[in-house]
Amino acid sequence: MSRILHIEASPRAERSWSSRAAQNFLARLKESLPKVEVDRFNIWTAILPTFDGAAIDAKYAKLSNTPLTDAQDRAWKLIGDYVARLDAADAILISTSMWNLGVPYRLKHLFDLMTQPGLSFSFNPATGYSPLLRSRPTAVLMATSGDFTEGPSYGRPDLATPYLRTALAFIGLKDADIVHVSPTTGAPEAMEAGARRTEGQVHRLAASFAARLA
Repeated sequence: MSRILHIEASPRAERSWSSRAAQNFLARLKESLPKVEVDRFNIWTAILPTFDGAAIDAKYAKLSNTPLTDAQDRAWKLIGDYVARLDAADAILISTSMWNLGVPYRLKHLFDLMTQPGLSFSFNPATGYSPLLRSRPTAVLMATSGDFTEGPSYGRPDLATPYLRTALAFIGLKDADIVHVSPTTGAPEAMEAGARRTEGQVHRLAASFAARLA
């Protein structure tokens, strides 16, 4: 049985554009794969540990191959649980909104927790950085008030898409599909056209995931 990890990064849950797009995607996926298991991870209700003190010390101890203290070991194991949950999934779906041209701070917090040496990437002075997680179907459904599908929106750059694509690839989740759910505000005709475009992209994405997970 396949498992898909759905990271919900919108604080508005079912009322958000990205969450509705994700539910549409998952419904389509279940039509093709009725037994697919969905592991829902709402980052707004989850208790994400702070990355300071013992956790930072543990990271640098790992980088220098120094033994961990008991406190560092406890902090490191807690972070390892998040990476393990991600790595246990056969596919990854992230639904999020764009905040101030980037990603919500809680989503950035999660990436900061999961991007760790020896857990999701390795470093060798001779060869540089290497991802440790295996590639698998990965997608982001990102709601934006403006239309960034063809470039900047009224001069505003999209900093979220390149960040997400790079951050995911850095740990091994390369070639992520990123669908813009947009525009969520503006002229009704533009919003209707955007909704039709998004629906088509979501349906094609679900079919692609189903074929790769079958």
